[in-house]
Amino acid sequence: MSKQTKAFIYNFLSFAAFFLPIYYLIKSYTGLTGFWIPVTSGVVSTLLAPKFQSIKTRDGEKLFMKWIFSREVKELK
Repeated sequence: MSKQTKAFIYNFLSFAAFFLPIYYLIKSYTGLTGFWIPVTSGVVSTLLAPKFQSIKTRDGEKLFMKWIFSREVKELK
């Protein structure tokens, strides 16, 4: 599996891990209705979930992660 595919899968899984509980919390504890629940959950999840990116370097393709709660960009093995 290529690093680019791994980055896509990690992005999806991290987004889903934040989206589902936020969706439940918004649905249960706010007055939002209709399409505003998934829209709000999606925006919040997009902001909170870590971002993964594959970059080609001289040493080959590498996978990096950036998250709002960490200051540095981390290289994943």
